[in-house]
Amino acid sequence: MMLVKHNLLHFTASHMHAARTFFHNAIVHWLLIGTFFLNIALWCFVAYFIRPGKIPIILHYNVYFGVDLVGAWWHAYALPVMSIVFILINMFVALWLYQWKERIASYILLLATLLLQMSALIACASIILINY
Repeated sequence: MMLVKHNLLHFTASHMHAARTFFHNAIVHWLLIGTFFLNIALWCFVAYFIRPGKIPIILHYNVYFGVDLVGAWWHAYALPVMSIVFILINMFVALWLYQWKERIASYILLLATLLLQMSALIACASIILINY
């Protein structure tokens, strides 16, 4: 019983140390700063251009069929909300991978999160350009 308790304490202490080193790692640090900076820019961009109103906005435009998705103003905020969800999920998975000594996979996942933020920013820019 004492051995199990000791191993459990060792397990949590080592994972707490890995979590501390995860957020102090320079690569992780800069990838997360870039990701959160792009997400804040995304929120500011959408909040500045999309105003509450009763007129529906165009959410998707197709070259072949034209406008194929129209919705309320608040539907434009779905992209930033989903971006936050993906940031949180990917950050916890990257932390888990980092704890299990899979640092390269953790870096790749965080880089993919940064690229996802860039894609969301481009998508929101296209929604705004279609409507203005």
